[in-house]
Amino acid sequence: MAAKSALLRSPTFLPKLLPPFPLRLISTSPPLYQEPQLEPSPSPPPSSPTPLPPNPSTGSPFYNENWRTPQPTAAAAASLVPVPGQSTAAGHMMAFSQILDLSGIMNLFADYVASQRWNDIKSVFEYWVRSLDESGKPNKPDVNLFNHYLRAQLMLGADSAELLDLVQAMQEFAVLPNAASYNLVFEAMVKELESLNNKQYERADSQSRKTALVEATTKLFDKMLAEGPLPDDGSFNLVVGLLIKAKHFDPALTYLDLVPKYGRTLNQGVYNGCIQFLLNSNKPDTATSFIDKCKASAENKNLVPTWNLCHHIAEVAFRSDNSKLAYQSLEYFARWIERGEKTRPQVQLSVDEGLAAAALGTASRTYDSKLLDGSWQILKRSLRQKKLPNPETYLMKINAYASLGQVKKAFETLNELEMAYRDAENTDPELFSPFTSLHPLVTACCRNGFSSLDAVYLELEKWSQAEKPYKSIAALNCVLLGCANIWDLDRAYETFQALEKLGVTPDIHSYNALLYAFGKHQKTSEACNVFEHLVSIGANPNATTYSLLVDAHLVNRDPKSALKVIDEMVEAGFMPTKQMLKKIRRRCSRQMDYDSDDKVQNLARNFNIRMGNEVRREILFNLQYSTNY
Repeated sequence: MAAKSALLRSPTFLPKLLPPFPLRLISTSPPLYQEPQLEPSPSPPPSSPTPLPPNPSTGSPFYNENWRTPQPTAAAAASLVPVPGQSTAAGHMMAFSQILDLSGIMNLFADYVASQRWNDIKSVFEYWVRSLDESGKPNKPDVNLFNHYLRAQLMLGADSAELLDLVQAMQEFAVLPNAASYNLVFEAMVKELESLNNKQYERADSQSRKTALVEATTKLFDKMLAEGPLPDDGSFNLVVGLLIKAKHFDPALTYLDLVPKYGRTLNQGVYNGCIQFLLNSNKPDTATSFIDKCKASAENKNLVPTWNLCHHIAEVAFRSDNSKLAYQSLEYFARWIERGEKTRPQVQLSVDEGLAAAALGTASRTYDSKLLDGSWQILKRSLRQKKLPNPETYLMKINAYASLGQVKKAFETLNELEMAYRDAENTDPELFSPFTSLHPLVTACCRNGFSSLDAVYLELEKWSQAEKPYKSIAALNCVLLGCANIWDLDRAYETFQALEKLGVTPDIHSYNALLYAFGKHQKTSEACNVFEHLVSIGANPNATTYSLLVDAHLVNRDPKSALKVIDEMVEAGFMPTKQMLKKIRRRCSRQMDYDSDDKVQNLARNFNIRMGNEVRREILFNLQYSTNY
């Protein structure tokens, strides 16, 4: 039976059991009539389809996630904002961030910035950009909100490279960075430079780090100038300040020239730093140009350096004889004085008189009348009519006017000096001497020869006959000595005789000028007569009188008479000068008067005067000039 059943189940056995007629399939529906169909001819390619409207799901890199059931994915882990940790505090922060819109989170960040809660800003921002708004879409930050996040990262210690990566990744949120975004990167670069300056790195390593940092700064700033956004005030201040601290002066100067061009405003610290480094790098002309450009711009014209920096500007200007920079320093001093007068309680600032005198000296050397007037005005404003300027300051002003050729103003200043110190006690007798203090005025009087001398004399004569007559023996002595300087003995003698006609009495300086005029013309006897005359009338000769009389004898090659005058000079209580003794010794050498030479050496030893030698003069004197070659 088993074998039989196996056979029945065998596939080869089944056909033999079936009937010989064909099999039919059982169906409940009649068969359909079908005909073959030909393939249709190819139709022309359709035109390009109309594009779909832009995807509204833009503005956040988290749209590629399943934002209906957000789960952290590998793509999210590699995105801009890291996935926050799953903690209880984080859960509260996430729940809190989901109920805020853009304006609400901005107000919240404002409070956090005021209290410096940088970690909270960072966490809230990271949760907020992953949360959904009212329409069920991820939140879209704007540039201001993103700048708060960058600020938090900066305060938490992120370096410039990390911040720059965050700025570049703002495009994932369809946000364009503005100048404030890049300013945060520049702030990080400034911090890195300060850390390099504070830490004790190796010299080569530190220099390479600074160089790389400066190159990165300049490249980023140039990119902003070329592609945008344009740098704002903060950008210029940060970049220029960084370059100054890094001592890279050339790019700093390049960017400083762009400040007025773009209408940017420098802050006070950067303005002071720019002027300071220009002065320290010995570029007074560049400093002058920079100050002029700032004064010409409406944004920077009110900037004023510190009081101490104004002093430094003035010192550099006086040292380099830069009259324009010196005048700018005086303008800054005037602004400080004006500020002090407007404050309550009033602060009375004043400029040292020595600084004003130095400014007058610079004006005389550079022939700058504007600096002359400005320095005198700042001095009068500083003194506040409580005291008179010192005589030396008056003399500096006279010297300045004389160098400018303004002889009339110089004599007016001399009149002020005489009114202030003519009758004062303890006045230096050489204060009104045309040989020393007033010698620049003498030179100005005889600059054009006798024509200028006659013009000055006529002007003084006119002043002596005015309603308020100005009769000055010091002014006439300048004319008298000027006549002697141009070798006009007749005009000098006539001027001396006209002193009494003008209502003035000759003083010792008048006799000295006349003695000098006779001595220059080798009229030694007349010079001696002038000396005897002034002694007979009771006038006291001074050191200049004896010196001029010695010169008159030396012109006549008479060293013995010159030594006699030296003896009289010592008896009168004056000490011979080194220059006077050297003149006599030189004449003794030329005349081969060895006895007189020994007396000169004794005088030098008695008065502790080191004469030295005159090797070069002796070599020139002993040269044998000949026409034989």
